[in-house]
Amino acid sequence: MNSFTIKDLENLSGIKAHTIRIWEQRYSFLKPNRTGTNIRVYSNDELKTLLNVALLNKYGFKISRIDKMNESEINDKILSLNQQEALQERIVNMLIKHMIELDIEAFEELLNDFIATKGIEKTIPQIIFPFLEKIGILWLTNHINPGQEHLVTTLIRQKLIVGIDHVRSTVKIDKSVLLFLPETEYHELSLLFMNYMFKSKGVSTIYLGCSIPLRDVEYLVKLKKPDYIYTHLTSVGPRFNFERFIDNLSKSFPKTPVIISGYLTNTYEKKVLPPSTSKNPMPK
Repeated sequence: MNSFTIKDLENLSGIKAHTIRIWEQRYSFLKPNRTGTNIRVYSNDELKTLLNVALLNKYGFKISRIDKMNESEINDKILSLNQQEALQERIVNMLIKHMIELDIEAFEELLNDFIATKGIEKTIPQIIFPFLEKIGILWLTNHINPGQEHLVTTLIRQKLIVGIDHVRSTVKIDKSVLLFLPETEYHELSLLFMNYMFKSKGVSTIYLGCSIPLRDVEYLVKLKKPDYIYTHLTSVGPRFNFERFIDNLSKSFPKTPVIISGYLTNTYEKKVLPPSTSKNPMPK
């Protein structure tokens, strides 16, 4: 069974930790255990309960009313929500539940049903990306078992590749982007999603994939001459040095703008040049 901290619940539900503590004091739907050092620990069931409560509360139900409902009543009320955003959030929450329970068949069936109804083009931004955004912090902080991660990411990767293969843009922008992940970086889903986004906007892409040596990137940049280079840093190996990586990129590609995104960029404290200094601005 997984255990979650109050910060995990905040990241997954969008409910601030302070509010969760107040709800625990006033209502009965959350009853976390505590460690020997008095730290709250939440179970799978409590996470699922909070996701349901947060969803109903966001769409007009008072907490005091939700607290009096049993599990069946809560599920019925969630199914009755007909706002488009509520439907999407419900599906994302269900995907989180299926992932935690390792019910991969139910996970894939839910995704396939949405794809059949809305198409892969809408499934990626409306369902897959919000799902990845919600659970990304859990992956980075090792609050998801590697088995859960591998099963879910492999499945989502397949859906993203299908979406990329089928995406068609109504416009054509005369720009190209080379996408890669540096050595020891294997978290490919965000890069695949950006590949989809670029192609959907009419930008040509050169997709290299994960854990690519910089010398190979240099060779292909010289050969293909992309307008931009894009990389995403989620969780690299212990020997990865961000400062050295940036320095190597600057030396290897002095004339090609490089875009870096991802969780690790939040830890970079040095100032970077503002976008306005670029001589080759990225099309919107």
